[in-house]
Formats: sequence, structure tokens, C-alpha cells
Amino acid sequence: MPVFTVHIRDEWLVVPCRDATNTIRWLGHEALKRYMKNKPDNGGIAAVKDARFVVRRCQGLGLLDADDTVEDVLEDNDFVELAIEGDTMSPDFIPYEPGYIALDGNSLTSTDLVNLGRGLYKIKLTPEAEQKVVLSRELLDTIVKENKVVYGITTGFGKFARTVIPVSKLKELQENLVRSHSAGVGNPLSPERTRMLLALRINVLAKGYSGISPETLHAMIEAFNASCLSFVPEKGTVGASGDLAPLSHLALGLMGEGKMWSPKSGWADAKYGLALINGTQMITSLGAEAVERAQAIARQADIIAALTLEVLKGTTKAFDSDIHKLRPHPGQIEVAQRFRSLLDSDHHPSQIAESHRFCDRVQDAYTMRCCPQVHGVTNDTITFVLNIINTEINSATDNPVSFPGIKRKKALDFLAIAVHELASISERRIERLCNPSLSELPAFLVNEGGLNSGFMIAHCTAAALVSENKVLCHPSSVDSLSTSAATEDHVSMGGWAARKALRVVEHVEQVLAIELLAACQGIEFLRPLRTTTPLEKVYELVRSVVKPWIKDRFMSPDIEAVHRLLLDQKVWNVAKPYIDKYQSEFIPESRPGSPTAFSLDSPVSARKRVRLE
Repeated sequence: MPVFTVHIRDEWLVVPCRDATNTIRWLGHEALKRYMKNKPDNGGIAAVKDARFVVRRCQGLGLLDADDTVEDVLEDNDFVELAIEGDTMSPDFIPYEPGYIALDGNSLTSTDLVNLGRGLYKIKLTPEAEQKVVLSRELLDTIVKENKVVYGITTGFGKFARTVIPVSKLKELQENLVRSHSAGVGNPLSPERTRMLLALRINVLAKGYSGISPETLHAMIEAFNASCLSFVPEKGTVGASGDLAPLSHLALGLMGEGKMWSPKSGWADAKYGLALINGTQMITSLGAEAVERAQAIARQADIIAALTLEVLKGTTKAFDSDIHKLRPHPGQIEVAQRFRSLLDSDHHPSQIAESHRFCDRVQDAYTMRCCPQVHGVTNDTITFVLNIINTEINSATDNPVSFPGIKRKKALDFLAIAVHELASISERRIERLCNPSLSELPAFLVNEGGLNSGFMIAHCTAAALVSENKVLCHPSSVDSLSTSAATEDHVSMGGWAARKALRVVEHVEQVLAIELLAACQGIEFLRPLRTTTPLEKVYELVRSVVKPWIKDRFMSPDIEAVHRLLLDQKVWNVAKPYIDKYQSEFIPESRPGSPTAFSLDSPVSARKRVRLE
């Protein structure tokens, strides 16, 4: 009998399904019944039959059609999430009427783009963008009227660039182009990622260099605002003259052909020009999501590593500011500063740190004391990639303006390699937490070992993800295949670079979720001692969704629950006020000639030096 795990608000419910022909709507109703049964006030829900909700996969957040059968769209032990419409108690609550972002082709950021994908905003054009689009279209109409020969407007494409098309067939030319280029394969992009793709395409067209008609552009905006989204397969782009296949599928739906998705209908037939399909919006939109998620997990990796160091009774000496001033890489300095703000100091004393003040350990393993160096390089790389992505978001990428996406694909290769390091070093810390000879804690962080396996296989999962990342980090930028009859004979493969960078980032999030679970479990064996205030707040956050590991139980929901905390940046949001306050109160560090708060001659470091040396 298939069993499914359903996430509602902050709870996980196991729902058995005796009849696999039941619909997703049935699964949602059954999960709501179980949720309400455990609440004295029914969770504030009047009646199951009146509740309006959507169900989506936890993996990738793809929405499920309520009328599809369970057997058609889910597999046994799948994890899904139920979001109640207008539910302010849900961590994913979106206001009924989102605000607007005005696009002009020049000022969109990666953060804006990700928020547009999440449905937090609708789109409109600035008056200046409206005018530029009108002027650009007038120029194109003049070209056609005067029978001028211009590539892609009055000629064929690629190998057919010398074939001039009669004016009477130009409309058919554009339609045929979209149809023939809609040759992608694989699963569709999720609604969130398709919204990003469409929003970014609108932003590029808003620059006024494409010759698109104002009517077509406004139709695209209306489709975005109504979440009417084309079926866009994830595979098929080589990143030559842009993401031709994905953007063709995007345009195909807007032409009324192929399939489209909406919140009301799910996937259905789309019965409801060149400017629409040339560009690198798939590479850039997926790259924007990858770099935003990378930035979020890198910040939280510092917090998780600090908690692990505390559990393993590590020293704080390696994070003194004077040490890192000798190699003043911005990311390294930033990470060391975060560690200082989270770990034992006069500002935030720790009973756990106090308990081993006079231990004879001289220094910790690299995975603990070299976090500023390893995490710091990742931070610097993320900043580098973020600048490239934000520049690309507001660039004109239309053919014949566009060039192969070499820089983006290399940047995304760099991003995957750099972010992978966060998981690689995290997996080694998980090993130290689980290995009693290294941690001085019970084997695999559980009592009655043998009867219970504890975190044994969770560590194996982390190792498997790290190993998979090593393969995914092979750079796509070393590959090129000639296409389009040797017209496009050196291509970027940037679409694959973006997709695998996203997969690497997701694996990193999952590995760090396991480390955070393991570190919090380690805290249980150090009680009644308490860690610093900010790290206690992180512990309390985790315990709000996952109970301590007393005996073996189904672990995947725990990992997924903490993964969701990281996706929502809740670990960062809990710790950030303490990091900000600490840094603001130690301003003397930046004044030349004055004793610093962290120098080896300061009261804080003197106290640590007595304890650690």
C-alpha cells in the first residue's frame, strides 16, 4: 500500500493510500483531516470540504493537478506539501494580491527575479520602456516596408540566412520558427522557474532592442500576471544563439499551441516571432536561482559549522581578527567575523566552551579551524557570479545582438565547484560528529547503539550527495559541439551549466541539513550545559520542527523539514540579529592604531588565550 508524507504548515503527516486511483484532491483532503484531528480548534480550518488548497512536490516545488490520480504523478514514499489558500499561518503564505515590479530592462536584480518566480509580485512596464518598445517596433515596420534584407526579419535563419523571404510570408516565417525550434525534451520546468524565465524574457524585451510589438509584449505580461505558463522542457539548449529550444516552447504556448499551465487548470492544451525565442533567459533565470540559493546556504553554512564546532568542543582561537588580517580576502574575513559573533566570547558566553577551558588540545582539524578559508572562497565566488548574473539580467541578448553565453556558463561552473566545497567540508564534520573516537559522543549520536543506528545512514546519504556533486562539478565550459550546419560551431552548453549548478546547490543544502540535525542531536548529550545565545536560538528553531532522536524512526521527513528551514533562510534569520548586533558593538576593530576587540592583546582574546594555550 503506497504511503505519502504530507507537509502542512510546520507538521509532517503520513497518509496511507489503499487505492492508488484516488486523486491528488483526495490526498489533500485526507491530510487535512489528519491535521485537524490533532488540533483542539481544528487548526482554524472550518471544514475540510470548504478548504481551498494546492498540493506540490517537496522536491522542486512543482504543483500537482488536483484531478490527477496518485498513481500517475506520485511514487510510494513521495513527499508533498499542502498550502492552504490565504493561510497566514503557513510559512509560504503569499498575499492574495501581490505588488508590482516595474521593468525597464536595466534594473532587475537576481533577488527580484527569484521573488517573481515565487509569485510575490506581478509585472508592469515603466513608461520609458513602453516608449522604447514602440520606437523599436516602428523601426522594424520600416525595414519590412522598404524590403530591406535583415537577418531573422526578412531572411531565414542559420544556414538559411541568405534566403530572402517574401513580405507576404513573414508571419508564417515567424510561426514556423517557433514551431520548428520547439524541440526540447525532458520534464517541464516547474511553474516557479517558468515564471522566472518569462519574467526575464519580458525584461529583456523591455529594453526596446527587439522590435517586438507592444501588443505581443503586453500579452506576455498578462500571461505572467495570470500565471498562464507554457510547457518548457528542461533539456535541449546548447546556449548558442541563446536558449532557442526553451524559449521557443515558451513562445509556442503564447501562440496557442502546445501545452500551458495555470493554477486553475493545471496542464492543458494552449488554446487560449523571433524576438520571443532569441536570448539566454533560461541560462540566466536558472543561474539567478542558483546564485541566490548559493548565497543563502553559504551564510547558513557558517552558522551550522559554528554549532558543530561548539558540539565538538573546538577552540575559537583560529578566528581571531589579527590572523585573518594577514590574508585579507573579503570572504574569509567575513566568515571569521561571523564565527566570532556566534561562538564563546564576553559578548556571548558559552557553558559548553567553559567546560573545556583547560583542555590540552592544541588545535582542531582543518574542517573546523579552516572554515573561514574554505567558506570564504565560496563567498568570494558567489559575489563574482552574482555580479555577472545581475549584469546579464539587464543585458540585450537578442539575435543578431547576442553572443554565445560563454561568460555565464563559466561563471556557473565556478559557482558549482565553489558551493560544492561547503558540502564536502560539511560531510567531514558530520563524520566527526558520528564517530565516537573523534567526538567523545555516543556512536552515531544515539543511545543503545546496535539496537538503534542513529545517524549512521544519514551520514551515508551526505557522502552519496557529495560524491554525486563531484561528477556534476565537471565543467560544461570545456565542452562544445558544432550545430546549425556549422553556423554555430562553438556553443556554450550554458543551459546544462545552469541546471547542474542548481542540482549541486540543492545537494549542498541537503548535506548541511543533515549536519544541522546531527549538531543539534549532539547538543542533547551535552545538556544541561548551554551554548551561546544565538546558537541556542538556532537549536530551538530546529527543535520546533524536529524532535530529539531518542530511538530510531523514519528520518527522511526530519531531513526534509530542516532542508525547508534552510530554503526559507530561517536559520539565517534567527542568527542574523545577533551577528549584526555583535559587529556593530565592536566597531573599534576598524579604527587604525586602537586596540581591537579581537586582537591578541584585547580582553576577549586574552581570556581565550589563557584557556586555549
